[in-house]
Amino acid sequence: MAFWNELEQFGERTALITEAGEHISYSELLTQGDAIAGAAGRRCLAFLMCRNCADAAAGYIGFLRRGIVPVLLAENLDTAMLEGLLQSYHPSYFYLPNEKISGMAGEAVWWNESYTLLRLPYEQDYALANELAVLLTTSGSTGSPKLVRQSVENIESNTSSIAQYLGILPEDRAITTLPMQYTYGLSILQSHLYSGAAVIITEKTLMDKSFWSLLREHEATTFGGVPYIYEILKKLRFERMELPSLRYLTQAGGKLHKELAEEFVRISQEKGMKFIVMYGQTEATARMAYLPWEYAESKAASIGVAIPGGEFWLADAEDNPVSEPEVTGELVYRGPNVTLGYAENRFDLCKPDENHGELFTGDMAKRDADGFYYIVGRKKRFLKLFGSRVNLDEVEGLLNRQGITCACAGVDDRLDIYITDESKLESAEGFIKEHTAINPNGFKLHVIDIIPRNDSGKILYSALGGVK
Repeated sequence: MAFWNELEQFGERTALITEAGEHISYSELLTQGDAIAGAAGRRCLAFLMCRNCADAAAGYIGFLRRGIVPVLLAENLDTAMLEGLLQSYHPSYFYLPNEKISGMAGEAVWWNESYTLLRLPYEQDYALANELAVLLTTSGSTGSPKLVRQSVENIESNTSSIAQYLGILPEDRAITTLPMQYTYGLSILQSHLYSGAAVIITEKTLMDKSFWSLLREHEATTFGGVPYIYEILKKLRFERMELPSLRYLTQAGGKLHKELAEEFVRISQEKGMKFIVMYGQTEATARMAYLPWEYAESKAASIGVAIPGGEFWLADAEDNPVSEPEVTGELVYRGPNVTLGYAENRFDLCKPDENHGELFTGDMAKRDADGFYYIVGRKKRFLKLFGSRVNLDEVEGLLNRQGITCACAGVDDRLDIYITDESKLESAEGFIKEHTAINPNGFKLHVIDIIPRNDSGKILYSALGGVK
């Protein structure tokens, strides 16, 4: 049985703690969620515009319990992109913040002071596969009609696995640092509710003093972050903060370069907590690998091993297994959390499982002699520069380790390196010429104000050409 249908067992335990300090019990969360979904009354498709708030979480849980399939969307989604999604999918309902209703055609069937459930005028001229549970946008493409189809089994298996390998306790309290519509942020919410734990749910960011006040006041035991968040934590001098309630930190959403990983391992050791590096994709529900804490120092920069119930293998250019250690291949994952496939319009929602439990991740990796995996780059993040193959992720890593914040893009025979600090232009150019075999005529440096990132902190490479 799916965990959301068993949450009654936690009764009056605290499920959510709001920015205002309100403690919402599991019973109260389910009462509200069931009321929201009950206003829809039937299995159908619903859009859910997400905020890190109790009303959004209640709507999500309520939809799952009623068999309503939610499409989780960012609150700041461009109007034209939203309209495109509406036309592609014809949802029966839209659950969204009250101030976002203006201009929306529909009838309000449930509302409170912050959220409203609208019945939309679309005809449901499509079917939903029986196993379909949730639809998420793919990373970095929140306005794309391409959605990942997640099943009940996908979510249940991955949530239980995460709770198992992290050892989440009913006494734990996570504080949100990532958007709810982002697979990593959603998995933190789900794995803590699965465990009968609590979530301090907030829109505040690490740059807000009130975030740290909430963390201290409500004694958060954990939070998660993408690499960008750990870069921020370093700038905030996290090692000097007194946060005795923290039990462990998690990191996923991209590769953390070795030096920063080693630094947070050291900080965690000094603070008496754990630092758990993980790896995942929306196409695998959330997570596929984790690095056990006891190996955090000796295997720094590794994504670790497959999560409970899953397994990895490496594929060569002909998709044959790579058996030797320290040989690069495409990382392939097998497990019950591999999702059903993609949808690009409403008529794809009846499709069966197209992945059959196996996912070619698109990440290039190697396996050491002890069976631990290391990501070395993206399969498509390569350029040919005058006949030489260049890994863009490796170039970024080299410069980042020199203290030069950058992003790399380009096409064959032209590597574009974007940096934010004009004073480092000369040193970046000199480093590339001295320490790499890249042809000096094959790259160009650009100074930009800010490196564009999505809500989860990942670099938006497609936007690099448009920033100034």
